[in-house]
Amino acid sequence: MSASSIATAAYIVAALLFILSLAGLSKHETARRGVWFGIVGMGIALVATFALVVDLATSDAINAGGSVSIVLLVVAVVIGASIGLWRARIVEMTGMPELIALLHSFVGLAAVLVGWNGYLEVERHPVIRFFADDSLLRIHHAEVFIGIFIGAVTFTGSIVAFLKLSARIKSAPLMLPGKNLINIGALVLFAVLTIAFVSHPQAWELVAVTAIALALGWHLVASIGGGDMPVVVSMLNSYSGWAAAASGFLLNNDLLIVTGALVGSSGAYLSYIMCQAMNRSFLSVIAGGFGIEAKTDDTDYGDHREIDAEGVADLLAGASSVVITPGYGMAVAQAQYPVADLTRRLRERGVDVRFGIHPVAGRLPGHMNVLLAEAKVPYDIVLEMDEINDDLASTDVVLVIGANDTVNPSAAEDPTSPIAGMPVLRVWEAKNVIVFKRSMAAGYAGVQNPLFYRDNTQMLFGDAKDRVGDILTALARVPA
Repeated sequence: MSASSIATAAYIVAALLFILSLAGLSKHETARRGVWFGIVGMGIALVATFALVVDLATSDAINAGGSVSIVLLVVAVVIGASIGLWRARIVEMTGMPELIALLHSFVGLAAVLVGWNGYLEVERHPVIRFFADDSLLRIHHAEVFIGIFIGAVTFTGSIVAFLKLSARIKSAPLMLPGKNLINIGALVLFAVLTIAFVSHPQAWELVAVTAIALALGWHLVASIGGGDMPVVVSMLNSYSGWAAAASGFLLNNDLLIVTGALVGSSGAYLSYIMCQAMNRSFLSVIAGGFGIEAKTDDTDYGDHREIDAEGVADLLAGASSVVITPGYGMAVAQAQYPVADLTRRLRERGVDVRFGIHPVAGRLPGHMNVLLAEAKVPYDIVLEMDEINDDLASTDVVLVIGANDTVNPSAAEDPTSPIAGMPVLRVWEAKNVIVFKRSMAAGYAGVQNPLFYRDNTQMLFGDAKDRVGDILTALARVPA
C-alpha cells in the first residue's frame, strides 16, 4: 500500500475522531472524552502528514530539496508545539477568550499564505498552465482568490477581537459614517475582482483583494461593541474553519476540508444560537453591524443600598433557596473555588443552591460552565437561563457575582436601551438580590444597570474572591 493511501486512511480516521470529539464536547458528562478524541485525531493527522512528506521527499530523486522540506516540517512542528504548550500552561481562564481569538488569526494568516503559494506555484510552472484543463485551472484560481479573502478577513478580524478582549483598545464600536455601505462596497469589489481573476489572473488583483479583505476584517470587528464580543469570537471561529477548508482544497488535503467544514458549520450554528439568546440578527453578525454604542444614561435611579459580608451570611443562613448568577467578574477575581465552597456549605445546611448561566456570560461561549466545572461544582445544579428564569420569582436570595449586562432589567423594560430585547436573567424578581461588584461602574456593554437601585437589591463591594471568603467566615459563626 502506498504512503498516500495510508495517509488517506489515517485522515479518514482522524476526521471521524474529530466528529466524535464535537459530539463529546456537547455534554458535561462526555466532555473529557471528547477532548481526548480530538487530541488523538490531531496526533494521527500530524503523524500521517509527516510520513507523507517524508515519502514524497525521499522517493523523488529529482527533488533535491526533499531533506530541506523534512527539516523545515520538523522545525515548524517543534516550534508550534513548544509555543502551544507554553501558552496553555500559563494562560488563565480570564485570558482564554483573547488567546482563542489570537489563535484564529493564525489560521487566517495560514490560509492567506497557502493561497498566495497556490498562485505562485502555478505561475512558476508554465507547463502546468499549458497542459491543465481550462475549467480546472479556473476552479483553482477561484479557490486561491476565495481562500485568500476569507483568510485575510479572519486574520485582521481576529487581531481586533484579541485587542478588544485584552483591553488593548477600547471595546466601544467604531461608528464610521456609512459603515454598512463600506462593507457592501468591499464585497462588491471582491465579487468583481474574483470574476476578473478567474478569467485572466493578474498579481495586482491578488494584492488588491488581500488589502481589501484585511481592511474589511478589521472594520467588521471594530464596528462591534464589547458586549457582543462572545458572539464575535464564535463567528471568527467559524471564519477560521472556512479558511482552513479553503486551504484544504488548495493543498488537496481531504482532512483539512472536512475539519474546516466541521469547525465552520459548528461555529456558525453556535453563533446563531447565541444571537437568539441576545435577540440579535444572525445576518447582522456576519455584516459586523450590530454593535450599537451605548448613549450616556443621565437617569436618576435613586440611591443604592450596601450590605456587608455578615449581613449576606445571615440572609443565606435563613434562606431555603439560593441562585448564583456568575459573570466575567467572577473569572477576573478567580472566585470560582470559594463560590464552590460556599455552595457546598449551604447545601450541607439544607439550602437549595443552583446556578443560573446566561448563554453569553463571560467573554466566551461556555466560559462560566468551564470555571464552575474546574471548581468541581456538580453539573446537575448548573442550569441555563431558560431552565431557571421562571424559578427566580420564588427564590429567596440571588447572588449576582461579577455579572452586569446579563441581569440588566433595561433589556426587558426599556425599549430605548441599547440592549433592549436581549433575554436576561430576571434576578430582580427574587426576594433579595446581592450584587458583588468592585464599583458602580457600567458593564462591558457600557449600559447603566437599574438593578443596582432596586428596593430588593443590595451591593457588596470589593474583590469577589475576598468577599465570598468573608461570607464563608461569617457563615461559620451562624448556627445551622
